[in-house]
Amino acid sequence: MAAGGVRAARKNAPPREDVLAAAMATIAERGLDGLTMAGLGRQVGMSSGHLLYYFGSKDELLLRTLEWSEAALGEQRRAVLSRRGPARERLHAYVDLYVPEYARDPHWTLWLEVWNRSQNAGPEERDRQAAIEGAWHRDLVALLAEGISRGEFRPVDADRFATRTRALLDGFSIQLAVGLPMLDRADILAHVREFLTESLAPLPAS
Repeated sequence: MAAGGVRAARKNAPPREDVLAAAMATIAERGLDGLTMAGLGRQVGMSSGHLLYYFGSKDELLLRTLEWSEAALGEQRRAVLSRRGPARERLHAYVDLYVPEYARDPHWTLWLEVWNRSQNAGPEERDRQAAIEGAWHRDLVALLAEGISRGEFRPVDADRFATRTRALLDGFSIQLAVGLPMLDRADILAHVREFLTESLAPLPAS
């Protein structure tokens, strides 16, 4: 694209958030296969060529949309975890934020599409995905360690326990996100809270 065309594209482009929000809504409704650059361009008033110039490919658009969505969710997570009060209450709030709201939850649909394409992803894309998941993991480890240090939770290996907890959350969340008629959200939250209570309740004094 010529320099003049690049400058014009940047001048006339809608806010980045508008493009990513439109992409997220379309992917949630139709999946990545149902998203076309031409269709997205019509929604945001850009040509498909301009979108391809900015994002390069649909897979890159998907990953950037996930990163944008995660940035907003990360702010919510940090606000939840920075509250005063028992670590147990903040742990339940973390779980509530983690689990999708309903079938085809837009945020979780993005994750499912990213995971579906992970086998063919390059090292850079895998590193970016790992960075997103790592933020959730580190925050959970820190919260568990705090609860342990304050005597609210029994002594456990915080890193290993966080890994197992997130695996449990992912399994339940995928069921809900894809709409399997097994458990509703309230049932899932009840199962997870029961697991956390049984696993983290302080041991009785000997």
